[in-house]
Amino acid sequence: MTSYADFHQRSITDRDGFWAEQAKLIDWKTPFEQVCDYANPPFARWYVGGTTNLCHNAVDRHLATRADQNALIFVSTETEQEKVYSFRELHAEVQRMAAVLQDLGVKQGDRVLIYMPMIAEAAFAMLACVRIGAIHSVVFGGFASHSLASRIDDAEPTVVVSADAGMRSGKVVAYKPLLDEAIKLAKHKPARVLLVNRGLSAMETTEGRDVDYTSMRAKHLNTVVPCVWVDATHPSYTLYTSGTTGKPKGVQRDTGGYAVALAASMKHIYCGNAGETFFSTSDIGWVVGHSYIIYGPLIAGMATIMYEGLPTRPDAGIWWSLVEKYKVTVMFSAPTAVRVLKKQDPAFLSKYDLSSLRALFLAGEPLDEPTAKWISESLGKPIIDNYWQTETGWPILAICNGVEQAPTKFGSPGKAVYGYDVQLIDETTGEPVTSPDQKGVVAIAGPLPPGCMQTVWRDDARFVNTYWKSIPGKLLYSTFDWGIRDKDGYFFILGRTDDVINVAGHRLGTREIEESISSHPAVAEVAVVGVADQLKGQVAMAFAVLKDASLVNDPAARLKLEGEVMKTVDSQLGAVARPSRIHFVTLLPKTRSGKMLRRAIQAVCEQRDPGDLTTMDDPTALQQIRDLVTPR
Repeated sequence: MTSYADFHQRSITDRDGFWAEQAKLIDWKTPFEQVCDYANPPFARWYVGGTTNLCHNAVDRHLATRADQNALIFVSTETEQEKVYSFRELHAEVQRMAAVLQDLGVKQGDRVLIYMPMIAEAAFAMLACVRIGAIHSVVFGGFASHSLASRIDDAEPTVVVSADAGMRSGKVVAYKPLLDEAIKLAKHKPARVLLVNRGLSAMETTEGRDVDYTSMRAKHLNTVVPCVWVDATHPSYTLYTSGTTGKPKGVQRDTGGYAVALAASMKHIYCGNAGETFFSTSDIGWVVGHSYIIYGPLIAGMATIMYEGLPTRPDAGIWWSLVEKYKVTVMFSAPTAVRVLKKQDPAFLSKYDLSSLRALFLAGEPLDEPTAKWISESLGKPIIDNYWQTETGWPILAICNGVEQAPTKFGSPGKAVYGYDVQLIDETTGEPVTSPDQKGVVAIAGPLPPGCMQTVWRDDARFVNTYWKSIPGKLLYSTFDWGIRDKDGYFFILGRTDDVINVAGHRLGTREIEESISSHPAVAEVAVVGVADQLKGQVAMAFAVLKDASLVNDPAARLKLEGEVMKTVDSQLGAVARPSRIHFVTLLPKTRSGKMLRRAIQAVCEQRDPGDLTTMDDPTALQQIRDLVTPR
């Protein structure tokens, strides 16, 4: 057996040989002529000249050997539905959806925006897009109209696929009014809107634009839609991620490199085998849902569970009952979900037969040691943390037990994954940090391995300037995270270097929230910071200066205005971005040159020393915040 150190080393020194070998894990229509074209750094083109199709690799190729095996398991504890699709049934449903999209005018290269709850039709829509060479852009159902409109304008979709509503915690969340409002706000008007009617919420329809999925599906019940073989570098999807500036970035992903990266990760990292069941508790609106609910497990010939609901409804045993019922071997969740379960009756963790489960993987935000320890002891299963980003599409740091078994260290996501030349960089000098336990920026030397972002959708300059220019004198990809590496090569992530916060595994740009709060007519100025939170990892906290301070003379008025401003954020960005508190202050801490001291605000909120404040213009500003947040 190869040692992992040698395996990783070969992926860096014999890059093309290594990735040509991994490429055998998927089907190609025409073989590639070049493994990696890196003639124009930092842009990497993988498997140049090869043609393939993501849907073929996820669905069609399994028909010969496992057509009647479970492929997609849809479970909603909200609507009490459960439906299992075999690979044969999934293949039929995806073709119907593909035929419907083609009927609505979608061609190769067109964009289809998907704004849907966690229902089977959302998976059909994603797979149907890549089947016909269209580019899907999934927007998380928790985003409100304003956020959705900016994504419609950037992606310019031909068709939007949506539903009447989702459900959360027993409450109906209507999608259609939010979508109508977003289309009204957007400059780009999609020609057609395809709607799945779940019968949860009444819908107003727009004549000539809105189309009912059920009747369209009936029309195309037996339509055969072959896979369109696309170039390996053809975009498969765009997915928007929050950045430090207000405008979200469309992460553009290719087809061939992505298929290979996922197939290899299923083998080397997640150790998932064909015929088994994979359960990721994420949402298709996030990258984990793309890579490890839809594509990764299906490419590996596994069944995948798509779950609509909470980890605590009907009770805290629901996830584990699914592990027992469907013999889940690999499970993937987020630390926040585990912290939620920690508050429930521990009896639920031992109530079900979990003998099929080999490991629980966690990602999305830093995993603290107590949480990792608790869940590991409670389940009696290995807990494997992994670290990656929307931009990379699959793990940067992990333990690759499929190559060589290695111990995990609590608090660490593991070592650099094969294909990633991970370095720690001194932020001021740009020099590598080589000694153990020294802090540096986690960076990756180009080319990024297959499956990572190709560029920012329609904005190559932004791709270069955002990710590759922040380290002085070096063309290195910055993750914008601080980290240390111990003497054994294990990394520990220490938090962001920029103004992006991580709330329950969801990345939010503080700038976006600030812009939203500022749009309230009473607000003159605002600063938003991420503050450590026991349950969610981080929460957003806002400090606002009002145009008229007399508006909050008494506690009742203060509370009323805080609620109003919260509503503004809800309506523009969605509840996911709502700050935990909005505190009203008379001034904000700034340097004498006018730069906002967000780090100092954050430190005070977390009861830490704010450090050197010699450049601060008015010390009373920070004192005011200290008085507001110090527990009495």
